[in-house]
Amino acid sequence: MKLVVKEIVGENAITLDDGQSVFERIKPELAAGHAVELDFTGVAVFASPFLNAAVGQLLKDLKADDLNRLLTVTNLAHAGGEVLARVIENAKRYYSSPDYRQAQAKVLGDMAKDS
Repeated sequence: MKLVVKEIVGENAITLDDGQSVFERIKPELAAGHAVELDFTGVAVFASPFLNAAVGQLLKDLKADDLNRLLTVTNLAHAGGEVLARVIENAKRYYSSPDYRQAQAKVLGDMAKDS
């Protein structure tokens, strides 16, 4: 399956909601073991919230090796590739360690209290 990101979210791949739209389209395919290509042709702006929602949360249910094997990302600017790599590394850590998730929740909770 090939998914052209611009056709779903337009030129700006920024928000969690837009990332969720992409996630909902690709997750069933990946879960079934089907290869997916995310094509970023024409996407001018991208941000980590989008990539966290679209790709990062896939690691909740997929092994990193399966994600690497099944998901191909094309035509993403170099800087976007760096952000995506960081998103994937953070997601691996987050979903593989209950202690990490608990510590992160505590920090975020403490930050919310302070604001």
